Amino acid sequence: MTHNPFHIENPHAREAHDVITSLQSSRTGLQSDEAAARLATVGPNRLPSPPKEGLFKRFFKHFHDVLIYILLLATLITALMGHWIDTGVILGVVVINAIIGFIQEGKAEEALEGIRNMLSLKAHVLRDGAWDEIDAAELVPGDIVRLRSGDRVPADMRLLDAVNLAIEESALTGESVPSDKTTHVAAPESGIGDRHGMAFSGTLVVAGRGLGVVSATGAATQIGHISTLIAEVETLETPLTKQMKQFGKVLSVAIVGMAFLMGFAGWFFHSYPLGDILLAAIGFTVAAIPEGLPAILTITLALGVQRMARRNAITRKLNAVETLGSVTVICSDKTGTLTCNEMTVRHVTTADHTYTISGTGYNPDGDITRNGHTVALDHAYDLHALIEVMDICNDTTLHEENGRWELVGEPTEGSLRTLGMKAAFNSAGVTRIDIIPFESENKFMATLNEFSHGHKKILLKGAPDRLLGRCSLQQCADHSTAPIDRPYWEEQINILSNQGLRVLAAAHRTVASETQTLTRHDIENDMIFLGIVGIIDPPRPEAIESIAACHRAGIRVIMITGDHAGTAKAIGREMGIGDGKYAITGSELEMASESELQALVRQNVIFARTSPEHKLRLVMALQANGDVVAMTGDGVNDAPALKRADVGIAMGIKGTEATKESAKIVLADDNFASIERAVEEGRTTYDNLRKAILFILPTNGAEGLVILAAVAFGFLLPLTPVQILWVNMVTAVTLALALAFEPSEPDVMQRPPRKPGASILDGVFLWRIAFVSSLIAGATFSVFVFEKHSGMPIELARTLAVNTLVFGQIFYLFNSRFLRESSMTLQRLFANRAAWISVVILLGLQLVFVYAPFMHTLFNSAPLKLQHWLIPFAIGLGVFLLVEFEKWVFRKVAKR
Repeated sequence: MTHNPFHIENPHAREAHDVITSLQSSRTGLQSDEAAARLATVGPNRLPSPPKEGLFKRFFKHFHDVLIYILLLATLITALMGHWIDTGVILGVVVINAIIGFIQEGKAEEALEGIRNMLSLKAHVLRDGAWDEIDAAELVPGDIVRLRSGDRVPADMRLLDAVNLAIEESALTGESVPSDKTTHVAAPESGIGDRHGMAFSGTLVVAGRGLGVVSATGAATQIGHISTLIAEVETLETPLTKQMKQFGKVLSVAIVGMAFLMGFAGWFFHSYPLGDILLAAIGFTVAAIPEGLPAILTITLALGVQRMARRNAITRKLNAVETLGSVTVICSDKTGTLTCNEMTVRHVTTADHTYTISGTGYNPDGDITRNGHTVALDHAYDLHALIEVMDICNDTTLHEENGRWELVGEPTEGSLRTLGMKAAFNSAGVTRIDIIPFESENKFMATLNEFSHGHKKILLKGAPDRLLGRCSLQQCADHSTAPIDRPYWEEQINILSNQGLRVLAAAHRTVASETQTLTRHDIENDMIFLGIVGIIDPPRPEAIESIAACHRAGIRVIMITGDHAGTAKAIGREMGIGDGKYAITGSELEMASESELQALVRQNVIFARTSPEHKLRLVMALQANGDVVAMTGDGVNDAPALKRADVGIAMGIKGTEATKESAKIVLADDNFASIERAVEEGRTTYDNLRKAILFILPTNGAEGLVILAAVAFGFLLPLTPVQILWVNMVTAVTLALALAFEPSEPDVMQRPPRKPGASILDGVFLWRIAFVSSLIAGATFSVFVFEKHSGMPIELARTLAVNTLVFGQIFYLFNSRFLRESSMTLQRLFANRAAWISVVILLGLQLVFVYAPFMHTLFNSAPLKLQHWLIPFAIGLGVFLLVEFEKWVFRKVAKR
């Protein structure tokens, strides 16, 4: 980015006239030639385009794997030796795997593009002493810009004037209500949500008007700073990716070492020609490499993606499915994720009674109760008088659209309108005569209204501290009034505030019938105080149970929000996150070192008044502690942390495009409950991947042992390299694929997350792989040697050996469905239809392999007689019974 000589530090902490002076501007704006010179210096007011990977790079990076390099070396050697069929088959397998990975990868990151779409297109600017509308990209520091209701703020601005100005900043701050703007100076260390003298690029003006001087454009704005964070954030490898890479490295070293030793043994002990040694080494390498594993891994993850999509979790990146199943911590934004992002009145307090209101959001379904009994408005004058003010002294409207209640206006007023609808309040026959609109300086709104009976009232609502001083009386439930009890009201206000509720008060006064105007003097004294309401953005009921389910599954849930600490603690207590007593604030995070931060995230679960940098640091601190972190959010302020997290989860309905593009998973219903269900699917997917690996590796182990035994004893190879590839691929894409359809284990959400550094292959796995490999390899080698010595042609003996391998795998498939439990029940044998379908498909492929003439040419196979099929069948059944016996022994030992 071009150097910006007009950059100023902390404009929010400086007086407006000082900012104008520092920017070498004035309240009459810039001249056009000066603006053009500045534009050439600082560049246009837009964000830089992110670099994108080309198609070739995205495709060829799928060849960047140690095991693939070994296979490519094998294709080169076979080509040099003139074995073109072998070369073609091995190369075909490698290319098919790359194509699958390329298709499944999905679209590249578009987070910065999503943020750019948020920026304003036009701006009202004062140039050459006159107002003009220009492209927002042409704004420069020092420009004077006008803001009106409905405008998108085009750049970061220090406000010069603010009249009833309210700006919706939730995408930056996470606060659920618009921020009231002033021209006041803020402390240098104040967070974005507390910088009331600033307007930030990309935010939306919801009320009032303002005037400001542009203090930052393009990448220098707060939203530009976030986009830079996103671009700089380093995404981490998933646990599975790390495990598979490590597994691949260890396996490749072992395979190359064994192939070299085997070749040396063949040359030293049996004087094999170099060509035969190379073919045997290639055969062993191809046998030992599980080249079908990348394909089955991808397919299993893709099936997990489909299952998660049915549960409202749309997965943008395949490996996120498995990673979500291994998370140890879920960091959740509050507004719109744990809560509904719809303000709701929870409590009404009058002089004589306290009322509780049920229901959530703007939906008018809900009851008003007192001491557990539903209250009718006709029998509660104190409640009626308060609701009358809240409903009539109100400029917001609600309407139902496609079964959902939509708000037109300010969220807090929407909650008051909903309260009136729940109480069945009828405002028909009431006429508004005059109004004193809400101003952020005054924090109240008043209307003069004429009622159907001809009498007139002033209705007043606003901040309690602004109304109490204007009232001399309070309303009683029996229609009478009494002197105002200020200590009582201050106590009630503190009770609601300490619960994290936003508190509003109501007052009224009857006036003479000839009154036609309303002035501030009319509301200065002698108002009657009616009571207070407590408003909150309520928790989603279903999210509370989902958090409890996460706790049972050993997953910590942490709330990270830009909202105030009191609100965060109250919501956390309701949701089962923390005890409602402790919350770490952004200013405390600012002062913490990295080691202190790592301790803070171990000991605390609520973090309030956080900035994008704070959220990012918290995620990184958790990862430094060894946690696998899922991060949820809906605002642009969440995007850097979402990108850094092991699994970023964005809200699909209320989330910004930037957030969605930074995330790996998007929730179609914006519901935390969907995360818990997605974790269950992720754990199931990982279980199924382990079963697939446990199934595939004995195939490779058996093939490798067959080649090894042949060279060690000086025999002909029982299997050629291309025959080995055939077995590997057909069993992987048929039998192993069936394991991807396995249902969730009953205890999947009752066990703790697996340890992030735990190996994908534990001791039991390694024993099972060695045991089954030895069984199938011994049977295959014995069949080949016996039949060859009996005079069977080499092509026919090898075809029989291939089928022995395949049938061993078919029967072992049913062992693999349960690692320790017995498979020898009819219910378990027939529980997975996909397993039987895959067996039928595999048998069809084997019939083609054995009897199709073109397969004889490609793979040197030969047609078997009917009695030949009994040998592989009997060996497969023997493998099944022996593995079941081994599992029985393990269960007995475990019980002891």
